[in-house]
Amino acid sequence: MKTQQRLAEVFVELADTLVDNFDVVDLLQTLADRTVELLGADASGLMLADQRGELQLMASTLERARLLELFELQVAEGPCRECFTTGLPITNVDLTDALERWPRFTPVAVEAGFRATHALPMRLRGQVIGVLNLFTEEAVPLSEDDIAVGQAMADVATIGLLNESSLFEQVRLSEQLQTALQSRILVEQAKGVLSARADISVDQAFSRMRTHARCNGLTLSFVASRVIDGTIDPRTVGGA
Repeated sequence: MKTQQRLAEVFVELADTLVDNFDVVDLLQTLADRTVELLGADASGLMLADQRGELQLMASTLERARLLELFELQVAEGPCRECFTTGLPITNVDLTDALERWPRFTPVAVEAGFRATHALPMRLRGQVIGVLNLFTEEAVPLSEDDIAVGQAMADVATIGLLNESSLFEQVRLSEQLQTALQSRILVEQAKGVLSARADISVDQAFSRMRTHARCNGLTLSFVASRVIDGTIDPRTVGGA
């Protein structure tokens, strides 16, 4: 666990999303990044439910974690799916003992280099809108305090997504989440484009786009659209 000062800084950072017109994609990526930092995980992924109630990948901290999360969606099996269905946290699962629980997901997760997993629901007033998934390369358990911090971070981000009272209405909530999903798809496309044009990894491409957006007061989706249409020179994105 990091210092209390760092914890306070992270919660202030997440709480800053409670203002109008915040960047949803950047909020979710920040949540994924900070949970890895504070809870000592090696990777994190975050999923939100779309208008049909189906989970979609919104953020990840490593490319191998992103590919694993996409596989989890494909086979409809794994910690995120189970957490979303039950609305309950899933913690301290040793993947070497999880083959019976998730027979398709587990071998792929182990092959990706992960030994343990945790999943925390993004929920408010009984409604689960997504899941935060953590992976570690060693079977290091989370303490009760760690789990409480991770859940609190997920709760703050959830409130950030639902920061207007009208968004508690189901129709408006679906619209908000669908917009976030569409923005993420655009960002994923731009990562591939920038990676190819600048001859860098997709993780580096995302980091550069995010830096460019923050330094210039832009949203990630805006930068992504400009990368795709060629308006932004790949050599100038993120100071590259």
